[in-house]
Amino acid sequence: MSDALRNLSPELRRAWHPLCRSDEATSSPRSFRVLGENFVVYRSPNGEVRVFFDRCPHRLAPLSLGSCEGDNLRCVYHGWVFDANGVCIEIPALGDGATLPARARLDGPSGVIESHSMIFVAPEQPLTPVPSIAAAYDPNFQRGDLPVLVTRGNAGLLADNFLDMAHFPFVHVGTFGAGEAREVPNYAVTRDGYTFAAAYEHEFANREDPGVEAGLRPLLQRRRLTYRYTAPFHLELAIEFLDAGGTNVIGFFLAPVDDEHVRIYSSLWRDDLDGSTERMKEAVDFELAVVDEDLALQSRFENLELPLDITREVHTRADKTTVELRRILNDLVQAARN
Repeated sequence: MSDALRNLSPELRRAWHPLCRSDEATSSPRSFRVLGENFVVYRSPNGEVRVFFDRCPHRLAPLSLGSCEGDNLRCVYHGWVFDANGVCIEIPALGDGATLPARARLDGPSGVIESHSMIFVAPEQPLTPVPSIAAAYDPNFQRGDLPVLVTRGNAGLLADNFLDMAHFPFVHVGTFGAGEAREVPNYAVTRDGYTFAAAYEHEFANREDPGVEAGLRPLLQRRRLTYRYTAPFHLELAIEFLDAGGTNVIGFFLAPVDDEHVRIYSSLWRDDLDGSTERMKEAVDFELAVVDEDLALQSRFENLELPLDITREVHTRADKTTVELRRILNDLVQAARN
């Protein structure tokens, strides 16, 4: 079993990682850093996303400082132009009709996909499945995005934190944790390759439910929590309110930036807000406060690595999801090395 996973562990190059949100890919090139490498991204007039490593093969200048000319990308330094496939089609210094060097082409990631309003890249041939969120394609759900956050941290530890059910009444006292039961009910984890799902039901104080104040329902209600995980750092939590009705889906997508920083994309999908933008803003603000509570702890970890050898830590039955996280990531690391 591998020892530990850091943000820049080379095996992570064989997986899908969030690069940016779909609306951040425009007709102007932009740079985003993932796994210690800069990528340039832009959108062609036909709507297709183009992604290359953010360096011109000539003098390694950042292509993100250049400009788009239709499908083509022009480098700001010497004006070299590359088509949508990364092939150089113009070198102004050589004049018209010149034979262009065969090596004058852009390199890019092995894979680029667009899913649930996110753009993902796999720097090398991916071993993991394409991530997705079913609620993103359901017209009954309304979407709200949290601001993009960058924090000191380890992506594995942040994924561990999202999947951990036992920290709610301690870390989240200022938001929802004060009324949470300390005991985690027994639950099962169902794994499928590089993914898993886990669900359990419990009682909670539903202070959001207007039916409580109206006397239609009691404060103490039932809800079902379903966690879905896709390696390496794509996480989803669906919260079904069994008494009040409605579902709250939280998406949490982590991009390792460098060995000490992670970019966090998080979105909500709700089918119980009646299309209200004001209520969605309140939900986003509340979720942001929850994330802030987590980051106040996670950013202070001294050792920024996730142990993959499960004998290095003490685990209990409440840790089934986070133990499975370690097993899947360890399997990914081993497969990437073979």
